[in-house]
Amino acid sequence: MHPLVSVFSDLSPRPALAAGRLAEAGVPVFACVPGGKRPLPGGRGFLDASTELARVESWWRQVPKANLAVPTGRMSGVVAVDVDVHGTSGFDAFRRARDVGLLPRPLAVVRTPSGGMHLYYPADPGMEQRSWQAARAGIDFRGDGGYIVAPPSRVRIDGVLRAYEVVELHADAVESVDAARLRGFLDPQPVAWRNVLRPVLSDAVRVGRIASWVGTLVEGERNRGLFWAACRLAEHGLAPADAFDALRSPAQGVGLSEREVAVTVRSAYRTTQPAPASTAAASSVGSFVRRDPQHASPARRLP
Repeated sequence: MHPLVSVFSDLSPRPALAAGRLAEAGVPVFACVPGGKRPLPGGRGFLDASTELARVESWWRQVPKANLAVPTGRMSGVVAVDVDVHGTSGFDAFRRARDVGLLPRPLAVVRTPSGGMHLYYPADPGMEQRSWQAARAGIDFRGDGGYIVAPPSRVRIDGVLRAYEVVELHADAVESVDAARLRGFLDPQPVAWRNVLRPVLSDAVRVGRIASWVGTLVEGERNRGLFWAACRLAEHGLAPADAFDALRSPAQGVGLSEREVAVTVRSAYRTTQPAPASTAAASSVGSFVRRDPQHASPARRLP
């Protein structure tokens, strides 16, 4: 039985206690702002997630009403399918995906404060499962590079604090969700995704395709889409400042600010290329360094 099921089966109404039990069971956790979904300021979000009980307890001593969050993917061993109700309701797409066998029995079903649903599944240890969003279907996938706010956290909806509630638990659930097939089913026209991933393209063309795809994002997809694109550019070996240059204009064209682009690119590079401990402390937060292959040039700061 996955430890998350064990903790959820006897859930404390206090996020601090639930966080401690998850950490003791080997599931990394971190704290979010009271009544919200954003990580506590001053840290690195899900990258700070820990199973060290003393560290976890210190977060809630500092902010007793903090919400509880779990990183998804390999970090925790769980992924989640988020059925949304904002804009397009995801319940129709959920039922269609379930009926064709793309959503097996989950470890847990959680009702969200907004009336949506989180389905928790065991992560597939042999496969990379990155987070994605199918805004038109009303469904998100939380995998590597993502996180999920977990029960018994409460979020303010229309001025009222509402809790995440566990409604189903299945201790015998062992089948993971095939995120790639699910996405193909929910978003049957992923032409842009196929284009940017095609390995035969030259680096310059690949970067151009990724940047162009960012320019097609709609509200609800923009931030995660930009993060995905920046991660791909990082994996292709593009310098952070060059990635910012490539993505800034198309991202601004769909409504993101220059600061949002800079913050997202930073986050993507920290996720895909974490700095060694010896150099992380020496690096300046909020800056990228572009270096000429032949000689070093001064650091260039981004917004």
